[in-house]
Amino acid sequence: MSLGPVSPPVNGPVGPLERGLAVLCELTRLAAHQGEASVRPGDLVRGTGLARSVVDRVVGTLEQLGYVRLDGREVSLAARLMELGNAYLAASGLPEALGPFAERLADGLDESVSVAVPDGDGARFVVQATRRRTMSLAFRIGDLLPAERCAPGALFAAEWDERAWVAWRARRAADPLDAAFPAVPPRHRPAVDTDTGFEARVREAVRTGWAADDQLIEPGLVAVSVPVRDASGRTVCAVNVVSHTSRHDAASLRAAVLGPLCAEVPAMEAALAAPPARGRPPGRGPGASGAGDGSGPSGRAGADPAAVPAAEDPARVAKRELGAGYLQSLARGLTVLRALGAPGEGEHGRTLTAVAEATGLPRATARRSLLTLVELGYAEYAAADGRAFRPLPRVLELGYAPLGDLSFTELAQPHMRELVRTVHESASLAVLDGDDIRYVARVPTVRIMSVNITIGTRFPAYATSMGRVLLAGLPPEERAAYLAGLDPKPLTGRTVTAVPELARVLERTGRDGYALVDEELEQGLRSLAVPVRGADRRVVAALNIATHAGRGSAEEAVEELLPALRTAAASIEADLTTASAHHPLGAGSPPGGG
Repeated sequence: MSLGPVSPPVNGPVGPLERGLAVLCELTRLAAHQGEASVRPGDLVRGTGLARSVVDRVVGTLEQLGYVRLDGREVSLAARLMELGNAYLAASGLPEALGPFAERLADGLDESVSVAVPDGDGARFVVQATRRRTMSLAFRIGDLLPAERCAPGALFAAEWDERAWVAWRARRAADPLDAAFPAVPPRHRPAVDTDTGFEARVREAVRTGWAADDQLIEPGLVAVSVPVRDASGRTVCAVNVVSHTSRHDAASLRAAVLGPLCAEVPAMEAALAAPPARGRPPGRGPGASGAGDGSGPSGRAGADPAAVPAAEDPARVAKRELGAGYLQSLARGLTVLRALGAPGEGEHGRTLTAVAEATGLPRATARRSLLTLVELGYAEYAAADGRAFRPLPRVLELGYAPLGDLSFTELAQPHMRELVRTVHESASLAVLDGDDIRYVARVPTVRIMSVNITIGTRFPAYATSMGRVLLAGLPPEERAAYLAGLDPKPLTGRTVTAVPELARVLERTGRDGYALVDEELEQGLRSLAVPVRGADRRVVAALNIATHAGRGSAEEAVEELLPALRTAAASIEADLTTASAHHPLGAGSPPGGG
């Protein structure tokens, strides 16, 4: 068992990597505990104990990496940060191996199913298959629960040694109200007989081979868990079925789900033992200089430290360009952390040589970062000889759970705001809904004469730039069926209504990768749109800029607006891929968006 050590005091002899992780943890705490989407640097100063000048340099570096956003004086987590958690999940192999089992169990039992792993004296969730109801019951990927307040915790504690029990009792004494666990409702008063009650449940779990949660987390929630072990008999994770007392009490849930759960365990253990599929890890490149969407000072789009040897250390390039405010050691340390996420190498880990080659860092530099990550509980030695390293579940505490709640439109909004700041025109996002487009997000601009459209507005797809982009992205047979049933009406004197001509326009849109509609929907209105693609490269939405036709020619509009529009779409696509790598997006996402 790996215990998550307490980080050293931030005012002690710590380096930029420790300070950067402290700031990210505090941002996550504020987002999870208090629901604050953004905070001010002063909040981070108070929460971390760091000097304001240090916080400013850390935040500036994290912004360059794409891991936080700065909007005026407000700081918020950015979706790209999820690539660090994705690195752990990819290395562990658990979502790939056990995700299909969780989905099948959830379908068969009609209950939400999760997979949790031991993390210190808690249980952290790494897979979820949710049954959506009005009374929704699910743990977020990345959520950490105290061992004594969840069913998986009793299974994990069954393998604790005396040192682990001492650490658990110390944590209980220091935090009797569970304030350090934002995923569970805090206690209003210390629990009575928690120690003896938990120890009794652990002994029962050892005897029966399963564990139950009878409203330990909160009133009304019941759960049953079974362990999944490796070849040596060590518990790797627990599969957890959760329900509500309106459907089951603890006894009836056990009767309903324990048999099917236990029946699947041998196949789950075989899946974990099977050689994993190898390939590129999910998400984007190292981000040491904003790589992946061209937003960083010297990023190489698509660079991936776990798969592509770097020609030059990106952090060094960024340091040259950005100067003393850029914390090179922080950037390098986070790049090393992500480089540990090569799929299928979670059990055996990555050697120092492999990490150095993947990141382009000198071995000594990579080693310093690895040792710091081990000391802080984000990585561990994969073998007793200390020659290989692997990431630990604690990596998921870096923003993964709150960022995982973001919907598609919430992911898109920051990039749309940046687009509007760049081009000084309104931007919108739409999806195909039947024969219409439906607006799902919009960022207006402030002008004397501007385009006024609200979210939820619908227009016929054939007469709009976003509609043509979305129609061009359909499979050929679906597009042909759409055109065959179309009876287009002229909305202005310039609307294309001949179906054969519309077919040619859609073919050209598909080839060009954009659509321009000039006064076909409404006189004086010009619109330029590009597709937004999901991780599978299917078109899931369209992004447009709308402007007045009197502000220059159509050719000038394409020349001036298309590059910024494509950059924004690429940034949305990158965040969409990162955020949906291991679970569906939150509510409000387009079909196929996850």
